Amino acid sequence: MSYRRRPDDRDGAFAGNTPERAIIDIGSNTVRLVVYGGSMRAPMVLLNEKVTAKLGREIAVTGRLAEEAIALALRGLRRFALLLEDLGIRDVETVATAAVRDAVNGPEFVEELRAIGLKPRVISGEEEALLSAHGVIGAFPDARGIVADLGGGSLELVRVASGTADGASTLPLGTLRLPDLRKGGRAEMTKTLDKAIRKAGWDLAEIAPADNGALYLVGGTWRAMAVYAMAARDHALSDPHGFELDAASAQELVMALAGSESDALKERDRISAMRAEKLPDAAVLLGALLTRLNPDKVVFSSWGLREGLLYDRLPAHSRTQDPLLAGVGVFASQRGAPATLAMRMAAWTLDAAPAREHGSERLRLAATMLALASMQIEPNLRLPQAIDWALHKRWVGVGGEGRAMMAAAIAANGNQLDLPGRVRALASEEALEEAARWGLALRLARRLGASSRRSFEVSQLVVEEGALVLKLAESHEALFGIPTEKDMKLLAGRLGCEWRVEIVPDCVLMARRD
Repeated sequence: MSYRRRPDDRDGAFAGNTPERAIIDIGSNTVRLVVYGGSMRAPMVLLNEKVTAKLGREIAVTGRLAEEAIALALRGLRRFALLLEDLGIRDVETVATAAVRDAVNGPEFVEELRAIGLKPRVISGEEEALLSAHGVIGAFPDARGIVADLGGGSLELVRVASGTADGASTLPLGTLRLPDLRKGGRAEMTKTLDKAIRKAGWDLAEIAPADNGALYLVGGTWRAMAVYAMAARDHALSDPHGFELDAASAQELVMALAGSESDALKERDRISAMRAEKLPDAAVLLGALLTRLNPDKVVFSSWGLREGLLYDRLPAHSRTQDPLLAGVGVFASQRGAPATLAMRMAAWTLDAAPAREHGSERLRLAATMLALASMQIEPNLRLPQAIDWALHKRWVGVGGEGRAMMAAAIAANGNQLDLPGRVRALASEEALEEAARWGLALRLARRLGASSRRSFEVSQLVVEEGALVLKLAESHEALFGIPTEKDMKLLAGRLGCEWRVEIVPDCVLMARRD
């Protein structure tokens, strides 16, 4: 008898996360299955598996999907379909891009997909560009500039500003097609690329850089380029998502990679052989884009088409959610730190340790949630693991300085004020000091009454006349113990002020709370 799992019968699969949606992305280079859980505003990847089928490798010559590539893709897709069935995931979206839409035998391939039980949708070049742009907007709500999504079969360009995308174009300049343009040499390749970009209507070189915004790069080859650049700069972070280069540094990267040998690139950590082969040609393409589009900076985005599909499905109110708080909120709640508790503590510490010049209240709340979640880690593992959460987990909507401030707050919550160099490399001492105060105030908040709701009702932390003041209701005077005294001294010392405790009638605090 065959056995199929029910949707609620997963035996703790994905470490407590419930798989909500799956996307099968059939591209010119790879066929990929991604399963998502958590908040769909900042989805958590629970499973990411790909088959490098190279469906589009012969299209430029024969106009067809190669038979061996089809066989390899179908083998992987049958596995994907079975995995999804056994996991009980019913919300599955299957999309095919340039290779399938351009190939003469694309419709036949689509019929084979339907025979597997999939419901494929072949999207147009314009739709592909818009979806990638929506993915970028989801990751960078304030994005302004041009999105360049580089796939195996095509390059999509689209403008983004004020949360909208328009002016989408698709060009036959994917990584599988670029080698044919290289045959005449690098100079000739540059001319051909430049002409193709201008012919498509993308010529902003005469506009001042400040008016152009950023060039957002989407796609695996671009991300490999970011990994190369980060390693060259000994960058403290590991995730290429959100990595930025100014225009001059981007040009330097182009020069370094365009003249590189693929064999040498293959020896570098975190750059696959497939990406290494494509990086020199992609660098020439980036150079042409920089020349024609003249952006003020380049931003690498790990969010693109698939995340755009998720973003498009969100109701309007969910799109306005802060992606950092949405992602951290789910992560922390699964580790014993519900958002309600974090918000209560953030409110209690607001007067004494607010976000000032360097941080923001959203960042302080995110740091609070992560710091509370870190308390569930074994003490001997806590600090390095929690700092890794802050620095290296794929949070959306936060840059390097923000990550360093979250790490500093987490460390101070554990009374660790001597920060590792990788944290100090990302933010100024002033920013880290601000975050340390967040962490010390949180330490006081959670230790005062063991994080009980009642402890926040019968206490108040304020700064009055230049002094840090803890006000306690008479009924809970005994809460002021030795640990509390130590925590008050620590926080006051970082604030550079005196401190005192005031015992007040219960009705006084209750009246203020009401």
